[in-house]
Amino acid sequence: MKDHQSISLPQLPGEVVKNARKTRLDAFAVALEGWRRGLKLKWYTRDSEHFQDMVIFGVNPPGRLFSLSSEERTHYFFRTRGDKVTNEAVEIGSEKDDTKVWLSKAGVPVPLGMGFGEEATDEEVINYSKTLDFPLVLKPTNASLGNGVVTNIKSEKEFIKAINYVRHELEYSEVVVEQHVDGKEYRVYVIEDQVIAAYNRVPANIIGDGSHTIEELIELKNNERKKNARLNSCLIEMDKEILEFIQSTGYTLDSIPNKGEQIYLRQKTNVSSGGDPIDVTDSLPEEYKTIAINAIKAVPGLYHGGVDIIVNENRDLSAPAVVIELNPTAQIGGILYPLKGKARNIPGAIIDYYFPETKGMDTSDSQIYFDLVNILEPLENRSAIEVEVRPAPMGELFAKKFVVTGMVQRQRYHRWLKKHALDRNLNGYIKNMVFDEIEIIVAGTNKSDINEFKKLIDQYPQSSKVVNIKEENWKEPVTVGFEITEGYNTSSIKSVEYALRKMEKDLKHLTKQRNRIEKDNQHILESTSWKFTMPIRKVKSMVKRKK
Repeated sequence: MKDHQSISLPQLPGEVVKNARKTRLDAFAVALEGWRRGLKLKWYTRDSEHFQDMVIFGVNPPGRLFSLSSEERTHYFFRTRGDKVTNEAVEIGSEKDDTKVWLSKAGVPVPLGMGFGEEATDEEVINYSKTLDFPLVLKPTNASLGNGVVTNIKSEKEFIKAINYVRHELEYSEVVVEQHVDGKEYRVYVIEDQVIAAYNRVPANIIGDGSHTIEELIELKNNERKKNARLNSCLIEMDKEILEFIQSTGYTLDSIPNKGEQIYLRQKTNVSSGGDPIDVTDSLPEEYKTIAINAIKAVPGLYHGGVDIIVNENRDLSAPAVVIELNPTAQIGGILYPLKGKARNIPGAIIDYYFPETKGMDTSDSQIYFDLVNILEPLENRSAIEVEVRPAPMGELFAKKFVVTGMVQRQRYHRWLKKHALDRNLNGYIKNMVFDEIEIIVAGTNKSDINEFKKLIDQYPQSSKVVNIKEENWKEPVTVGFEITEGYNTSSIKSVEYALRKMEKDLKHLTKQRNRIEKDNQHILESTSWKFTMPIRKVKSMVKRKK
């Protein structure tokens, strides 16, 4: 399988986005793009007065609300949605039954169906389902991330079971009933009359290798997803839906699929529930793109967002595809880090739309970024309701790495170096390495400043003594500001907690790897081929001993 790290925008490698997870990734990618173009960036809590009139759904901790400002204007954002999108458009897009009404009115094809409020009885919903042809779909009107969506319902018995699950077990009382459309599902991101990106969302799946069980293949697939900067937070989680789906196909978790056999684990396609994002921006037919554009135009005040469409394959319908959902606050991680294809620069397109004066500024080779954990800490601990990020250095960035040996690990010496780095507008860090060694990274837009800093390294007037300075070019990303670090900031509770969580996670991962290797070794030892070749191995061993 291709290395997932290789499919990403060059300005968004895994190192840069490692602390931006799930919906925080969406906000961070857009905010970072604007900040790198020289826009002023501020982050907020939802208590800020600037967001009192903006529709914000759910509990959203810091890292989702921000503003960007140029000399001409300021715009406020909730994740990928900016303030040009009206509250009316957000409310229409968040209510799936309202979405169907507006799309139908504009002539945009949608699946046949109807919405029901919380006052509707189960019997009313069931009776309406009998007026449609199976298979059917039942989904909440206002849930997100695919929560509560039951697709491909093939009988009345299955529909009643879905009603109990969605309306009573999950407590989504407002639902939509519609015909299930067979075909590939796509998320298309549109800004006004232009398709910026499109990707095929494939339901969570594994491919057999003839030796591992389904449960083991899920773990192996998750190990691959962990290499992807977006999918590492969207692993395939074993739940009731997966267990029932596997059983319905005649398999169990202990079944060993044939080599090359693809086993789907869910019906729904959301990346957040384990789906695979496959870029199709260049290959998606224009007629499907036109449907997506018309869907955005159908809702007044929408302007940009995600459109979910299904291409018709088995039903005899006049439209080539139908729109099943609009997403005014669309997640974009799937197309920033697809499994196959090409990453698409939605953050750049969003900033172009809101700040056209910055169009043409290329950030693809930018190495500078900001530490999201440290920036958001005052918002997390409620000591502030807004924080401003230090401006990004503009222009070509030059960076050096210095490995300094000697008596160089004194904190006073490090603070002295930091002062001189900041005086010269240099960014980077100092980090203790082995007992007599430190690593210094410095980056700035003026080469002479870096050269002057190098000359100062062995000029500390007190007890530190430099024996050797090794210099090399630095090509990796650099955080804005200058930090003295031991791998994490000991003065920051948030940073220490993050480091501890990472250690625990790494320990669990290594333990799982060890258990997997032991299990694979046992599988080999018990295999027929191993037992069959035992005499041959004994002969070879005897020959080696004689030699």
